[in-house]
Amino acid sequence: MTNLLWPGDQRAGDYLSDESLLRSMVAVESAWLGALADAGLAPVDRAGADLRHLVGEHDCELLAVTAEDGGNPVLALVSLLRDRALPAVAPWIHRGLTSQDVLDTALMLGVRSVADHVTTQLAQQIKALSALARTHRATPMLARTLTQHAAPTTFGAKAAVWLNGVVDAYRQFGALVTPAQFGGAVGTWAATTELAALLTAEAEPVELADRVVRTAATTLGLRVRLPWHTTRTPVTAAGDALVGCTDCWGRIAADVVTLARPEIGELGEPASGPRGGSSSMPHKRNPVLAILIRRAAMSAPQLAATLHTAAALANDERPDGSWHAEWETLRTLARRTVIAGSQCGELLAGLDVRTARMAQNLGAADVLGEQRVIAELAGTHPSPSYLGAVDWLIDQSLRRAQRALGEYS
Repeated sequence: MTNLLWPGDQRAGDYLSDESLLRSMVAVESAWLGALADAGLAPVDRAGADLRHLVGEHDCELLAVTAEDGGNPVLALVSLLRDRALPAVAPWIHRGLTSQDVLDTALMLGVRSVADHVTTQLAQQIKALSALARTHRATPMLARTLTQHAAPTTFGAKAAVWLNGVVDAYRQFGALVTPAQFGGAVGTWAATTELAALLTAEAEPVELADRVVRTAATTLGLRVRLPWHTTRTPVTAAGDALVGCTDCWGRIAADVVTLARPEIGELGEPASGPRGGSSSMPHKRNPVLAILIRRAAMSAPQLAATLHTAAALANDERPDGSWHAEWETLRTLARRTVIAGSQCGELLAGLDVRTARMAQNLGAADVLGEQRVIAELAGTHPSPSYLGAVDWLIDQSLRRAQRALGEYS
């Protein structure tokens, strides 16, 4: 995929592209057909249940055009699969499924891939930030509140605060559940249960239907869950986890763009060829990575809000419009998160920490007013340092990061 208006889009690669979504939809159809066959509900062998060879990436354009006729791409996909499958296989394709099952489960497969990738990005950032916190635990600098000089701190303490946010995002992704969606036409397993009742001597056709659902979900590597056609928690949870990432990265980027201002000059982005140059002012070096990360952080919450709005307006047994609004929204949010994660990882790995400028700015400011007031109240002289519990707080942040990496590694 390419996107001239979202610089860095190439960093998201194939995640949730049309081609990868098509592969996922076919994987869902194959897993379900294989599960029917295993349960004796379709006269198809395992080889016949594998439908991947029936569809190629060149079919994306055809399906994209014909999707308008049914309101989603699954109807055209099922027709295509049945046209190309062996005559003995074709009638059994998609039996017991509905279009929402296929599309929701395909999106969950895409989300699972993104979640695994972003979790790896976050783990690398935790390591990079832990190293910054250790290295600069005693590097003095100005703390700023409401844009003004506030009190002394250390860059290690600032890095530890960044670290805390990334650990929060890492834990949120570690707890993210991506379930399969198998409910049938109206979320009651009616067709699958009917097949079990008519084609087998199974005393409990519902148990056999449940077995089919579990087999298909396990084949795809997704969690088993009761049908969630109009209970959109899996989608909103994914959106919240993605926004949790862009929030913490945006917070880091906000500090970088501020501290990289020439009049402050305490941080700089890693140098990389012509990056950061200006079309008209050759003297400039713009903090492009941080700027692009902030762009993602500013736009992500609105995308998640769309997912929540769609969830709140889901009606009947399949929503008329709110479900449809989720697809591109979730894809856009997921891809932009992958992109921002890559940019933040690069930023942290090569961050230019200008310790001399930090010390210079601190030395030129009087930020010990609070300390003097406290010493006056205590009736004694101020302490030689006013860094409070910086060392202890950094250590606690580092321990918390190590625990998180151990929990989800």
